[in-house]
Amino acid sequence: MYSIGQVSEMFHLPVSTLRYYDKEGLFPYMERRSGIRRFSERELEALRVIECLKKSGLEIKEIKQFMAWCVEGPATYPERKALFETRKQAVEEEMLRLQKTLDMLKFKCWYYETAIRVGSEDRLNEMLPDHLPPEIQKLYDSAHA
Repeated sequence: MYSIGQVSEMFHLPVSTLRYYDKEGLFPYMERRSGIRRFSERELEALRVIECLKKSGLEIKEIKQFMAWCVEGPATYPERKALFETRKQAVEEEMLRLQKTLDMLKFKCWYYETAIRVGSEDRLNEMLPDHLPPEIQKLYDSAHA
């Protein structure tokens, strides 16, 4: 069992956030001793899921619904799976957008590194849009798709 302070340190979350999550019912099975919250492995796993869902774009009210489904039991497995499928798709789409951004940043780093080395952009501009070195061409094409 862990104290709220220990969990705060483990997850790099303010104690106030953990109290808020508890107040919102996100730890339905949390044990208390003399009114003091005691976090078990069950709450730690719930917190990992909560943080995952938050990072995937869900709001607390939606996470609260997920936790309610968990309490309801096996009958809600389809809803829970559908939620994770939807979030997985959203994260995959965001990763594609971020990859395109990263590819543009990598291309521009190469571009300006080369311009600095040769002292001009003239030769680089002659290589655009489809006469770049193969690995750089992939970055350019991805960033401009």
